[in-house]
Amino acid sequence: MKGSRPDLASILGILVASVAIVGGLLLEGGALADIAQPTAAVIVLGGTIGAVMVNTPGAILLGALKSLRTVFSERALSANQLLEEIVIYASRARRNGLVSLEADAEKIQDPFLRKAMNLAVDGTDIQELRRIMELEIELEHHHAEQIARVFESAGGYAPTIGIIGAVMGLIQVIKRLSDIEQVGHGIAIAFVATIYGVAVANIVFLPIANKIKARAQKEMAIREMMVEGVVGIVEGLNPKLIRSKLESFGKHDGTGKAQATAAPASRAEAA
Repeated sequence: MKGSRPDLASILGILVASVAIVGGLLLEGGALADIAQPTAAVIVLGGTIGAVMVNTPGAILLGALKSLRTVFSERALSANQLLEEIVIYASRARRNGLVSLEADAEKIQDPFLRKAMNLAVDGTDIQELRRIMELEIELEHHHAEQIARVFESAGGYAPTIGIIGAVMGLIQVIKRLSDIEQVGHGIAIAFVATIYGVAVANIVFLPIANKIKARAQKEMAIREMMVEGVVGIVEGLNPKLIRSKLESFGKHDGTGKAQATAAPASRAEAA
């Protein structure tokens, strides 16, 4: 995805959890064959997906599938980098006028900042600009909440579907009580569906829902920073004042990587 980088935490998290569970099984003297049951996987995954499809409108379901890429990737530009970019534009606007940013606005990588800057260059009233961009922030955040609820629903259905799979397995065991040697083996296999349901809910679906919510909160904060920065540019504020105003957003970005590399360029512009 353009403007993003892999999120190693999500990828490694699923791997670590899976390896820990399988490793625990092996340490207890079990074997992979004990939990490698395609039938249980079909019941749990198929049943969960079907329940989610019934529960969720088609457009939101499609959006949830597309959002999976945001779980395993994150915004390439940090809040600090965007802050420095905004300060550069503020310096240019203060020196050459707001209209001088017209060419720069079209080259801005982030679509939200590009839209806000274009509205500013076009002479949009400050209050109207703020209203338009804050409405977009609110709608995007609401959409992210809807997407997160899809995976929360899947996390709620999966364990129950797993129990259904276990009961179905036990039914097959009861039908074969005459072969007492196979009863114990059959019961063990029957409960694999329960393991699948609980595991996929707590390792995949619920963590994905929480990651989407966390991403949405972080994105909302960054976009609010962009709006404040562009409004400051339109108001003609000193770039140093804009920096001070926006620095609190960068502190909560969680990266803190860009300040050292990007700051010199913006300060040179301000000078």
